[in-house]
Amino acid sequence: MHINPERSERPDYALLERQVESVLEGERSLMANAAQFSALVYDTLSDLNWAGFYFTVPSRKGEGQDLLVGPFQGKPACARIPFGRGVCGTTAVERKTIVVPDVHAFPGHIACDSASASEIVIPLVKDGEVLGVFDIDSPVLDRFSEEDREGLEAMIRAFMDGTDFV
Repeated sequence: MHINPERSERPDYALLERQVESVLEGERSLMANAAQFSALVYDTLSDLNWAGFYFTVPSRKGEGQDLLVGPFQGKPACARIPFGRGVCGTTAVERKTIVVPDVHAFPGHIACDSASASEIVIPLVKDGEVLGVFDIDSPVLDRFSEEDREGLEAMIRAFMDGTDFV
């Protein structure tokens, strides 16, 4: 793990939002669009080691909900995460983006990849329902800024507007 205090490669999030709209144009399939979105993020943002979706499913225990891994880029990940557990599960419960500068300091962090040092998770909320989360991990401490949060939330809005969740 290393520290990148300069964050020298600042993405043009307005351009990335337009690229999301362009990549998804003419296709509304959840799986196709999620795969395309994950690849776009992983390919265009620097210092990432994982970027992908977890979608809301009923818990196998019969109560509550879990997050089930969907399309992603990176190493194999945890397949299922209960709501309320780790950064992804906490994001699903709180329904707000969570930025974690140091995952090792986050209570209950789930270490799917020991190389991960920081994380941002954006909820997918439509009509008041949490449909899942988009999770990004980095091997760099304090990788994600307020600018990243705002830009990624705009990209997720474009994804949600261009995608059917049926």
